[in-house]
Amino acid sequence: MSEVVDPRMDEKLESLRAGFQKGISRPVEERIRLLKKLKTVILQHEAQIAEALFKDLRKSAQEALITETGLVIKEIDNHVSHLKKWARPKRARTPLYLLPSSSYLKHEPMGVVLIVAPWNYPFQLLMNPLIGAISAGNCAVLKPSEFCIHTNQVMDSIVRQVFEQDHVTLFHGGKQTNQALLAHRFDLIFFTGSPRLGKIVMKAAAETLTPVVLELGGKSPCIVDQSAKVDLAAKRIAWGKMVNLGQTCIAPDYLLVHEDLKDNLVSGIITYWKEFFGEDGQQSEFLPRMVTTAAFDRVSEYLSQGKIIYGGKTDRDDQYISPTLMEDVSPDSPIMQDEIFGPILPIITFKNIDEAIDLINSKEKPLAYYYFGETGKGRELLEQNTSGGVCINDTLIHISNHALPFGGVGNSGTGRYHGRYSFEAFSNARSIMKSPTWIDMPFRYPPFKYFNIVRKLLT
Repeated sequence: MSEVVDPRMDEKLESLRAGFQKGISRPVEERIRLLKKLKTVILQHEAQIAEALFKDLRKSAQEALITETGLVIKEIDNHVSHLKKWARPKRARTPLYLLPSSSYLKHEPMGVVLIVAPWNYPFQLLMNPLIGAISAGNCAVLKPSEFCIHTNQVMDSIVRQVFEQDHVTLFHGGKQTNQALLAHRFDLIFFTGSPRLGKIVMKAAAETLTPVVLELGGKSPCIVDQSAKVDLAAKRIAWGKMVNLGQTCIAPDYLLVHEDLKDNLVSGIITYWKEFFGEDGQQSEFLPRMVTTAAFDRVSEYLSQGKIIYGGKTDRDDQYISPTLMEDVSPDSPIMQDEIFGPILPIITFKNIDEAIDLINSKEKPLAYYYFGETGKGRELLEQNTSGGVCINDTLIHISNHALPFGGVGNSGTGRYHGRYSFEAFSNARSIMKSPTWIDMPFRYPPFKYFNIVRKLLT
């Protein structure tokens, strides 16, 4: 059945453009007021958000708070507390040869921005960019994933209660709606999703030279070095891998473990999975499900690409795959080429840490990089590779620090956001020089009578 694209799309986009031109989004006090209102309305809908996330992804209320609503509320608080300072024009140094002119920097809104969000964290990954867009003074178009209809309905209600339609509007739909939106010109596109779809967005943006922020993914490695505290590493890896049933762009995607630690690490991960979810994870209230049958089918295929040492249970009707550890996976197999985006964790052993680094460097630059071991060694190894973000002796938690920018590098994305970095991502940093009229220095003008002075100033 063909998708019906909103017939009023052009009209709504024109309304947003007119709203921005009228300046409805620009006053800083109004931005702060709307962010505070957004927080109030989100908290009023907290139960509905949790219920919707359970229906769409079978997330527990606890996980919904920790990974979705809680992060959004803290992001709002951060912007409300600091926005006046961020938005204030800032003086810049003026070199001697340009005196008595003065210089400053002013952050101004981009205009009408498009935010396209994925399904895995449908609330957080739509609302967090929206906070940055509003904080920076923009009007915004929101396009959530079509796979989380219950969460989308709640978000639609929240947006309507907080914003006028010529300030923020939300479009429902799938591929055709995405294509229709990308055919329009925006002042910035913020996209979260896979590298494959990121290329489509970037290609569309290139037609109008629209700037983009691409938050993508990739195979995030996790090294467990010989100096690691194995039990703690096992606990934090077991947790980080199973948040949202592994449907997390920064989930540990494969384990590189020193051969001396492998057996203890495997035993520890299994022990903690049982502690977290019981002997039968399918009965646990704390394990989500694969988002669609198609996602279930894709991830299930990986189970045949190595030796299962724990887990491997599947139930297609329930879209359930159990927490699974695998070994003997070929470096050339799809499970080691694709981002898994599910509850399967391949394990590869190494004798020398250089083997692990070489394997990581043979792949695209990842969105996240995890190292368990002696801290100094971990910092040293960072000089041999790159990634979007890093945790030493932990997983995932760097995303919750609003003082740190979040984003990828190369194939895993471009651009940064969270906290001040969101404000800057949705702003144009405008460079301004102000020159006085009471004096006009003669150095720049032909016939360059004072060129010797100019030479001394410039060389």
